Amino acid sequence: MSTLSLKPYSFARRLPAIAPMGAAQAAKKRQVIPLSFGSPHSDTFPYKPLIGAATDAIWTHGRDSLQYGGAGGPVIVLDWVARRSALRSIHVDPSQVLMTYGSQQALDYVARALLDPGDHAWLEGPTYFGAVSTFRTAEAILTSFPIDEDGLIVEEVERALEEAERLGKPLPKLFYTMPNFHNPGGISLSLERRQRLAELAYRYNFFILEDDAYTELSYTGQSLPAIYSFAPERTIYLSTFSKIIAPGIRLGWAIASQDTIARVNTFFQGSKASVFSQEIVAQLLTRLPFDEHLASLNKLYRDNRDAMVDALKISFGDDVTFSIPEGGFFVWLSFPEGIDTSEFVKDAEERGVSFIDGKQFFINGGGARHARLSFSYCSEEQIREGVALLAQSYYSYLDNRRR
Repeated sequence: MSTLSLKPYSFARRLPAIAPMGAAQAAKKRQVIPLSFGSPHSDTFPYKPLIGAATDAIWTHGRDSLQYGGAGGPVIVLDWVARRSALRSIHVDPSQVLMTYGSQQALDYVARALLDPGDHAWLEGPTYFGAVSTFRTAEAILTSFPIDEDGLIVEEVERALEEAERLGKPLPKLFYTMPNFHNPGGISLSLERRQRLAELAYRYNFFILEDDAYTELSYTGQSLPAIYSFAPERTIYLSTFSKIIAPGIRLGWAIASQDTIARVNTFFQGSKASVFSQEIVAQLLTRLPFDEHLASLNKLYRDNRDAMVDALKISFGDDVTFSIPEGGFFVWLSFPEGIDTSEFVKDAEERGVSFIDGKQFFINGGGARHARLSFSYCSEEQIREGVALLAQSYYSYLDNRRR
């Protein structure tokens, strides 16, 4: 029998050169404290109600919920999302809600619907690396804009738009932003800037992609109106059940005008996001006192945040700076100028703690002196120990540089 040989194969150019980092990106060693995990705490999952919901989904509705079209669950979930969105001043019909396999799929489908290769997408810097990977796969040209304690600096976006229009340069097709409890920045976009960005979307005819995954995780109980409420024809709003029920459910959603949502929906090719998962969530929502559940998980995350803030003050003193987030999962840590956090990621892991260096959140360099720490996944004890280990790694790095 002759020996067959494989020839080089040309895969699609749109495949990213670097594999995207997952939400659970961290050290491989089991004993490492994962301050890099951008994941919910497993104690927040409503196990007992989920057992009952899953049982009902099978025994009561299984003949339909396991079919392509599903049972009544998808309708219940769509209605719940539409009603819940009113708390963000988003008033829509359920037909304007599209359920997806987590908000990451929503990102992907929106990018496909809005961007052709060579189109321009603008975004914040730093920003969520999963979105960067998605836009690069869509072969978009990316430009980033800085954030401060009030979120995206919209004035810089406006200047760039004015200049692009004056010089005849391409305008963006979309602007990607995380207005509430930013990943990784932890900050929120001010009301004035939300309104201004919405006005710019109409004036310069681009879509705002509003990624609001952490909106329910407010430790003050307060929230600002969604950007969508100021520009409903030029905003696509995304959120997810991953942070408030469980990521394994794999259900997120997109909200947009009916015409826009219909275009995004075409990528499902007539199917739907897991109708069985939707049936389980629907049954869960009918039996779960949701506001009590939300208060419980927010208390855990608030306590974890406080533990991290205290640990940072004890271990680093005034050698680092950070804003105290009022919600979400993350603290964005800033070291002095000249520090490169990527140079002690490996050492920190060997000492027993993982974090994500700041370079991972910027599209064209930058962020070297920053680090993202997550307080959501670990216990308070682990957080304190992990921050102490991180400080050991940092000060050892400084000593080595002096030598």
